Amino acid sequence: MSTPLSARPLPQPTAETAAYWAAAHEHRLVIQRCAGCGTCQFYPRAFCISCLSDRLDWINASGHGRIYTWTVCRIAPSPAFESRLPYVVALIDLDEGVRLVANILDADLARVAIGARVSVCFESVSESCTLPQFTLLD
Repeated sequence: MSTPLSARPLPQPTAETAAYWAAAHEHRLVIQRCAGCGTCQFYPRAFCISCLSDRLDWINASGHGRIYTWTVCRIAPSPAFESRLPYVVALIDLDEGVRLVANILDADLARVAIGARVSVCFESVSESCTLPQFTLLD
């Protein structure tokens, strides 16, 4: 069965990312922390990026951080994103010290700035998929 051109592409969980997506579906933002050395990391991996241990735990992140950098998408990469234009894609430095990519939702483009504080929110895109996104804090 083929996917219609207008359907939004969805993440495909792997063994390493399944717990992340399950938590997001419950409106929780989680990251990995090494039980051996305490390093926090994102994106999910099967081993610690610091000491190579495979003893990784999932911890709840605060959901707060700062914009490291950002861009405004004004041209849709596929027809599925045309109704979202323009939208902000940002690199977010979480307070826990990891960086992730997400959209900044419902933002006045004039207020989006490097260093701006953000908070996680969750966008349900299907019955089985919820995306961690961010909003600007006042």
